[in-house]
Amino acid sequence: QVQLEESGGGLAQPGGSLRLSCAASGFTFSNYAISWARQAPGKGLEWVSGIWSDGSDTYYAESVKGRFTISRDNAKNTVYLQMNSLKPEDAALYYCAKGGQVTMREYGYWGEGTQVTGSS
Repeated sequence: QVQLEESGGGLAQPGGSLRLSCAASGFTFSNYAISWARQAPGKGLEWVSGIWSDGSDTYYAESVKGRFTISRDNAKNTVYLQMNSLKPEDAALYYCAKGGQVTMREYGYWGEGTQVTGSS
């Protein structure tokens, strides 16, 4: 069964950094792109970043480009999201999902999410 588990969230200070992890199981991890998406209170799900199956290409939403870095370790079935220069608007529940920006919605597999909380 497909399972995805996010971790690494916490209290984010302006300009600070956090590293999120996504541990996957139940499918051939190295065959699929993986995405990160987030949802802030009262807002819809926003795609944040994606990485190709072998890590050869990465993609970012304009709002996080230059600040976030996605990577993966296929030997560990894990995807990471390094978040630097955090802004208050980055506060959200972060999910990882099987698939790219479009296919992640079709596949419908994502974890419970990990919370990134902003501080003033």
